[in-house]
Amino acid sequence: MPTVQDTFIENRHRVQPNHTNNYETAHGGIVMKWMDEVGAMAAMRFAGETCVTASIDQMNFRRPIPQGDTAFIQAYVFDHGETSIKVRLRAFREQPRSGERTLTTESVFVFVALGDDGTPTPVPELTVESDRDAELQDAAREWAETE
Repeated sequence: MPTVQDTFIENRHRVQPNHTNNYETAHGGIVMKWMDEVGAMAAMRFAGETCVTASIDQMNFRRPIPQGDTAFIQAYVFDHGETSIKVRLRAFREQPRSGERTLTTESVFVFVALGDDGTPTPVPELTVESDRDAELQDAAREWAETE
């Protein structure tokens, strides 16, 4: 059975001119797309099945990501239902030369696992084995409850 840390995925996207709005910052829809892709990877790693987006509980854009910086995306599974999977997602502005990061966007996406026939299929139990697993799960649940 997968642990919370087994589902932890990080990815980076360099913000290019074609990703920006007229303020030369990453377009919100592009950031959402990147978060959706990384979230789906975390969900699939957990479920061992194809996963599709079912809902976005909330999407908070706190700061922009300027053109030329890197969008650094973190995702991990923190909860699930019978066929659904809750993934915590956070995006950061990362300066390419220094690696300095600032939180820009937070959300919880819900994915559904699909079997080979394209219908929802059961997912395994999420295991919390380590202190780090518990910290990640607690942080996600706390954020989801307060937002």
